[in-house]
Amino acid sequence: MATLEARINALASLERPERSRENLALLAEFRAALNRGEIRVAEPVGDQWKTNVWVKKGIVLQLAIGSGIEDGSPAPAFPVRQFDAAHVRIPVGGVLVRDGAFVGRGATCMPGVFVDVGAYIGAGSLLDCYVTVGLCAQVGERASISSGTHIGGFLGPPAERLPTILCDEVVVGGNCGIYGGVYVGRGAVLAAGTILTGQSRVYDAIKKQYTKSYQGQPLAIPANAIVAPGARAISKGPAAGMGLMLQLPVIVGYRDQPGIAEDFMAGLMD
Repeated sequence: MATLEARINALASLERPERSRENLALLAEFRAALNRGEIRVAEPVGDQWKTNVWVKKGIVLQLAIGSGIEDGSPAPAFPVRQFDAAHVRIPVGGVLVRDGAFVGRGATCMPGVFVDVGAYIGAGSLLDCYVTVGLCAQVGERASISSGTHIGGFLGPPAERLPTILCDEVVVGGNCGIYGGVYVGRGAVLAAGTILTGQSRVYDAIKKQYTKSYQGQPLAIPANAIVAPGARAISKGPAAGMGLMLQLPVIVGYRDQPGIAEDFMAGLMD
């Protein structure tokens, strides 16, 4: 029998895939593999991340033909998942995890959390109240995501582009937003209210340089970086000289360089 990857690629190659029982059964098998974490939209390979394009194709197929009416009853594209309380901690109060999303052993999802299809939540991670994890976003192990944070989804095009990725042991403060395929390195910390998008520029106050996405590569926050909200004056164009500011997240230090972030923040208060 052909592999799941081969069957998904074959179905995706059709101009108009049919919504047949056979194809729905294939998509159910595909969702089950996502649920178990056996397949992922993106996965680490050494020090790099690899996009599994065929998994993206499967999600597109599910969105296209996996919904509608079946046997006279609504058949949602991605039903809500149910979990074993011994494996995932979900207090009573309303948590929605789509069928086709992985949540690792020992993870905690507090009331109001929403996790979309294709997302991956690593073992031991915490999603606090009203955290949303978008389409295909990847969150590593032992990450801590505070209340009200939005992790944006990304499906494509281009198909090879990585989704939003938060690596192991990342700490995210309340009401942050990470969108557009941003990569946050292992152990990085985002202070409350930090907004990062694929178009953001980030200033590294320690290395005295700017970081941004380039040549199709995502905006990458380095491992152990401590990022706080910031702003810069508009110095060019029609708005120059008007006292207006643009958002500019700032790397104020690194967790493996104790004292630097504290010294930087203390300098702002002098």
